[in-house]
Amino acid sequence: MNAQQALWTGGPILLIEDEPSVIAFLRAALERRGYAVVNASSGAEGLQRLSNGRFAGVISDIRMPGAVNGAEVHGWIQKNRPELRTRIILISGDTANSDTQAFLAQSGTPCIEKPFRVQQLISMVEKTFGKP
Repeated sequence: MNAQQALWTGGPILLIEDEPSVIAFLRAALERRGYAVVNASSGAEGLQRLSNGRFAGVISDIRMPGAVNGAEVHGWIQKNRPELRTRIILISGDTANSDTQAFLAQSGTPCIEKPFRVQQLISMVEKTFGKP
């Protein structure tokens, strides 16, 4: 195992994303490589799933409609799920936004900018969560 790669802990990846087409694309790409995926279509649904489930890691969009965005999901994980603190990947189509840039700089959490290639995602997932 590469020293830079995380150790796979088992369990599904929680995918928090509000766009159905992005969910379908990411889910298919991850499942083809042997990952199980549970999706949530909002930040609030993601928090509910995090409260009740065990996950190998979390992939979350930063900007989502509704009361809970990706930064708030990240904050909740930091406080309530310490085992997932380093097992978060953020995705965003809005990395030029100053609030998004400030959050990413402060959090140090890996982020993939939309649009991205499948291999970019898989490489980051393998590095952050490990291989199943």
